[in-house]
Amino acid sequence: MGTGTDDQLGFVGSFRAAAPYVHAFRGRTFVVVFGGEVLSDGQFVALAHDLALLNSLGIRLVLVHGARPQIESCLTTHELGPRYEQGLRVTDAAALGAVKEAVGRLRLEIEAGLSMGLANTPMAGAGLVVGTGNVVRARPLGVRGGVDYEYTGEVRSVDAEGIQGRLDAGEVVLLSPIGYSPTGELFNLRAEEVASAAASALRADKLLFLVDAPGLTDINGQLQRQVGLEEIRQVLAVRRDLPEEIRLHLRTALSACQAGVPRVHLVSRHRDGAVLQELFTRDGIGTLIAADRYEETRPATADDIGGILELIEPLEADGTLVRRGRERLEAEVDRFLVMERDRTVVATAALYPFPDAEAAELACLAVHPDYQGQGRGDILLTEAEERARDWGLSALFVLTTRAEHWFRERGLKEVGLDALPVGRQGLYNLDRRSKVFWKDLSA
Repeated sequence: MGTGTDDQLGFVGSFRAAAPYVHAFRGRTFVVVFGGEVLSDGQFVALAHDLALLNSLGIRLVLVHGARPQIESCLTTHELGPRYEQGLRVTDAAALGAVKEAVGRLRLEIEAGLSMGLANTPMAGAGLVVGTGNVVRARPLGVRGGVDYEYTGEVRSVDAEGIQGRLDAGEVVLLSPIGYSPTGELFNLRAEEVASAAASALRADKLLFLVDAPGLTDINGQLQRQVGLEEIRQVLAVRRDLPEEIRLHLRTALSACQAGVPRVHLVSRHRDGAVLQELFTRDGIGTLIAADRYEETRPATADDIGGILELIEPLEADGTLVRRGRERLEAEVDRFLVMERDRTVVATAALYPFPDAEAAELACLAVHPDYQGQGRGDILLTEAEERARDWGLSALFVLTTRAEHWFRERGLKEVGLDALPVGRQGLYNLDRRSKVFWKDLSA
């Protein structure tokens, strides 16, 4: 077998690392939001390539576009000055005409960009079909603070069934910041509100915003990779230095998560391939806002012993795990990791170091039956690997009688008993005949 160049090997490694995400995202619904600046700044062609790739991987896409710079330009062309009150555009009849003109032209440009299919380009053979329609219902914002916003509106409802039908047909759905009323009127909407309402109605798996900033940064300018809802509330309450765009997106993310969207991402529109890097790498490049931050993985404490026992005792009873008992567990609790969800231990694993062999043993991996099949075992395995690396160890091994395929699928390879550290060989239970699986952490 050839060795290949460093660039080739790097590509292969990256491609393989993305494979778990490819499998996980197939059939999922993602809502992607971008402003009109993406088109006015010439960034849409590259974005269209990436969207076509997502579509080809079986991801169901709903795109929501803004049109602020195009509307401003159209107003200027017609010698109409923009008017804002409390951060919202006041849309009178003349301004509505400019909105319809700008949004209509922009929508056609987006559809044209998604229709590209030239040979020797990333869009070759993509064959994207763009679905449109009057699926966003709106109502007037009305008079607020003594200001009549006229044709500026707010989302009333989203026709989720209509959108799902288009997604089922393999179409990419495109939504504009325009809503329709039962009286036949049009209303100018915020793209962020349209996106949040659509993601909530569709029970979308992800809502992604392409923004000017790298994401949410702390007061020292450091990017915040992942934050929970309570952290978002605190940031909105105390941070006066937030750019208005980020503040708006954080509020929208909070609303979407509270309405059932589990993940919201903020990624830079200025970084080529940002969506792909955010979705298909472990750490991403932007900010992930997680609705279920009340679930966390952490070292176990004495207070967790009861919860750990509830998880492992049924597995000890049927022979899946070696019996420990409360006394041993109390002595070894500092070796355990737990995954706590709303103050309940739903998964656990233990890690025992063997420094002389530069290896660690993963043991007692257990997930509550109600939470199996959702990736929690993978999270614990990854956490164990990272902890072993932090200890300066270069390998991870596990002994199992029931889960050999699970470990094989995650890159562990079966080895002989002689591969075990000498100290662990002496503790091997011949009656259980456990198989040994090994992973090199230095690769």
